[in-house]
Amino acid sequence: MRVLVAEDDARLRAVLTRGLEANGYFVDSVDDGAEALEFVAAYDYAVVILDWRMPELSGLEVVQKIRARGDGTAVLMLTALDAPADRVAGLDAGADDYLVKPFDFEEFLARVRALQRRPGSTDGRTLRRGPLTLDPTTREVTATDFALHLTRTEFRILEVLMLRAPAIVDRQVIAQHAWKDETDALGSNAIDVQMARLRAKLAGTGAQITTVRGSGYRLVAT
Repeated sequence: MRVLVAEDDARLRAVLTRGLEANGYFVDSVDDGAEALEFVAAYDYAVVILDWRMPELSGLEVVQKIRARGDGTAVLMLTALDAPADRVAGLDAGADDYLVKPFDFEEFLARVRALQRRPGSTDGRTLRRGPLTLDPTTREVTATDFALHLTRTEFRILEVLMLRAPAIVDRQVIAQHAWKDETDALGSNAIDVQMARLRAKLAGTGAQITTVRGSGYRLVAT
């Protein structure tokens, strides 16, 4: 799952990035609001983490612009402002949650997970397609009554295929979901190699990945 961290404090940004990556997230990090807005337009994020006070655009302005264009991405606002009026302003602007600095990283991580599980989210709920069950929180995949042992990349590919099933998923979407830098996958045969390994692990489960030539891939689960 991909998250965005927009924080102008370099040390805090680095801590959040390392911690999130250690917990299995792909992290894009920026240090100003204008760049944050560009990244939100370019990628599908599970959660966007915004510092209130940033150069170019404040976190408050960023979340207002995100909501104005109809984007419902979960937003967690970080700020040193702890007055009730400030919390109200952040939530009224469109933030889903609000965390006051300084904060404990475990609480921060729990709030990120909670936002993934919020009603309407597609990134925190258990996915079921035919015989396959995928739990994004524990990163466990089962096929009927036995576990599938997937690498992190295989898990992320299967996750996006299950999220979009039965629709076709193009290679760029797969690369964005399963690789931190999608150009690494798109500029090589990495997707084909990982797809072949994943197909082998799905053999006999009742689910298979089909190639739609010129379009992408589709998960077919019976």
